[in-house]
Order: sequence, then C-alpha cells, then structure tokens
Amino acid sequence: MVKIRLQRIGTKNEPHYRIVAADHRSPRDGKFIDILGQYHPISKTNQVVVKDDEIIGWLKKGAQPTNTVRDLLKKSGVWKKYTASASK
Repeated sequence: MVKIRLQRIGTKNEPHYRIVAADHRSPRDGKFIDILGQYHPISKTNQVVVKDDEIIGWLKKGAQPTNTVRDLLKKSGVWKKYTASASK
C-alpha cells in the first residue's frame, strides 16, 4: 500500500518536511517513490507547497494520506479539488 506522508529533512529545532509517496513498510526517513511537496511548520508564510496534479493522481491510484497530510491538503485546497474530481 502506498501512503502519502511526511519525511523529515530539517535540522534540530528547525523542522522541515517533504510530502512524499512511499510504501507503508519503509521507514519515515527512508526510501520513497515520489516527492509531492514541502511543509515548513516554523515559517510564518507559505508553509505548505504542494504539486496539486501529482497528489490528486496518487490519490486516484489509491494512495492513502496520513491524518496530518490530509489536514495539510485540506488547508491548501487540494483535498477539495480531489473530492470534486472524484465525484464526477
């Protein structure tokens, strides 16, 4: 099963995350399939940068987002685009 989840790339006390598609058995910072975006929780502006089309493509293929990633997708508006395209 493919999961869309966060992969930590930041340093100590400065977390930065990649949003990646990865096999659910691989470790958090291990092997991944595709980079789908970035998340900077400390930054005051533009915290989430995502590739909308690629994320929607992975979701249509059956990839499952983690709870945190789902919340980030809802905040960025990608989840609404996905549900609108899925209901057609």
